[in-house]
Amino acid sequence: MAFEFKLPELGENIEQADVVKVLVSKGDKVEIDQILIEIETDKATVEVPAETAGIVTSVKVKDGDTIKVGQTLFEFDDKVSKVEENKVIKEAENNIVVKEEKEQSEVAEKPKNVQAKSETIEFKMPELGENIESADIVKVVVKTGDKVEVDDILFELETDKATVEVPSEFSGVIKEVKIKAGDNVKVGDVVLLVQTGDVSAPDQIKPVPTEKSVEEKLQPVKKDVAKPEKPIEKISAEIPTKKSFPNKIAPAAPSVRRFAREIGVDINEVSGSGPGGRISTDDVKKFAKTINESLRTGSGGMSIGIKRESLPDFSKWGAIRKEPMSNIRKKTAEHLSYAWSTIPHVTQFDKADITELEKLRKQFGKKAETLGGKLTITAILMKVVASALKVFPQFNSSIDMDAKEIIYKDYFNIGIAVDTEKGLIVPVVRDVHKKNILQLAADLTEISVKSRDKKVTIEDMQGASFTISNLGGIGGTAFTPIVNAPEVAILGVSRGNYEPVYKDGEFVPRLMLPLSLSYDHRIIDGADAARFIRWVVNALEQPFLLSLEG
Repeated sequence: MAFEFKLPELGENIEQADVVKVLVSKGDKVEIDQILIEIETDKATVEVPAETAGIVTSVKVKDGDTIKVGQTLFEFDDKVSKVEENKVIKEAENNIVVKEEKEQSEVAEKPKNVQAKSETIEFKMPELGENIESADIVKVVVKTGDKVEVDDILFELETDKATVEVPSEFSGVIKEVKIKAGDNVKVGDVVLLVQTGDVSAPDQIKPVPTEKSVEEKLQPVKKDVAKPEKPIEKISAEIPTKKSFPNKIAPAAPSVRRFAREIGVDINEVSGSGPGGRISTDDVKKFAKTINESLRTGSGGMSIGIKRESLPDFSKWGAIRKEPMSNIRKKTAEHLSYAWSTIPHVTQFDKADITELEKLRKQFGKKAETLGGKLTITAILMKVVASALKVFPQFNSSIDMDAKEIIYKDYFNIGIAVDTEKGLIVPVVRDVHKKNILQLAADLTEISVKSRDKKVTIEDMQGASFTISNLGGIGGTAFTPIVNAPEVAILGVSRGNYEPVYKDGEFVPRLMLPLSLSYDHRIIDGADAARFIRWVVNALEQPFLLSLEG
């Protein structure tokens, strides 16, 4: 039978992936779990295995393609050859004969009323994850006297994170059930008593099969051999043809895969401690614990997953209208969400007395206009910040949590947040430390015009080492800007106002400029942030400091 192999779901909010390598060609024979294709998402590289055995009849993707979830990647024919059919049938016949001979031998050797050695094991509530000490029993699947095998589900429980099916870790007979639906059970409590070993009662021992019974069991197989059009339907139960899709072949039992899936762990990222790297439930628990600890301490380079809540139907309360997000708005939302969730933000506030600086700004404003620019406080701040970055190099860096490294930059490019009708963008002025304030004023005017005329390019918005966001033209007294990752700090500027300042024994009106410095606390300590913003304040109040220290 021909069928299509489609790209399965890859995880929350992952709708597409890039093809790294196609590993099969048209006409290739594949087996279950054989890797067909390698793909790359924005989170990981994933190997996609075959769900069934068969022959590849069509390959619909190539290296470098971008593919979407649900898109057809391959077409297969899962028919096996006539030789293979006969081989399978022959093996099935042999297996039945061997099985019957083994049963006869076991019955002959074991006395009727003698049981093999057995023991009663206490099955305790397993660990369920970091800081989870108890769970509510949703459903008890087994009862006293039931026989269970490894990976059989014993009961379902519910924590504050997920509903989990708890599988059996051994084979045996349930001797006692100590829990019931609705109970709250603590980790480590005994929930079941299970008797392991040969626990079959004497009347459960199967009678010795006769030669006739063996022939009867073989008969359907022989009939199938005579009907080549449907040769393996009768023994399909013995031949695995399809299994649920794993993101990657990982050496783990189905129960372990299920447990990992329930608590939100990617089984492919877990290192197994068993023979051949086989992954156990304990391995999954340890991996989950490591993730939780890294998130709690801020040592991981990942964003914290927050479950998205569904929106209500707002139309129930009145008229509404919907508009699609612009590309700029979508990108801004995604980037700032990432920055806010991964960077531990702290904001330091201060004010600079720019009374004298304002006089100088107005005095030399005409000169800036002759060069095509406008002498604004932002242009002056660019020069001040570039000098401050030389004095405090940790503010001109990025942090790599995966490699546990700090990347220091020897260039000084300043991003300027610009408010446009389509949303916020951050173009970059390069080599600020090599230019004077008049040149920076011209560059700032040029980049602002390009931004508002929608002529700014991707390159114009890349490579910043620090960002300035000035809302003074709109108003406000202070705000907490979000660090523009992968930078580690951003300076917010609010509207300057005249305030009474105690100076030389009396209160005098002074023009005070509010400043807000947000920074990444993983790399910048509070004391360093206070020193940085004070240096900026002092440079605005005493411009000679730029030449003295900057």
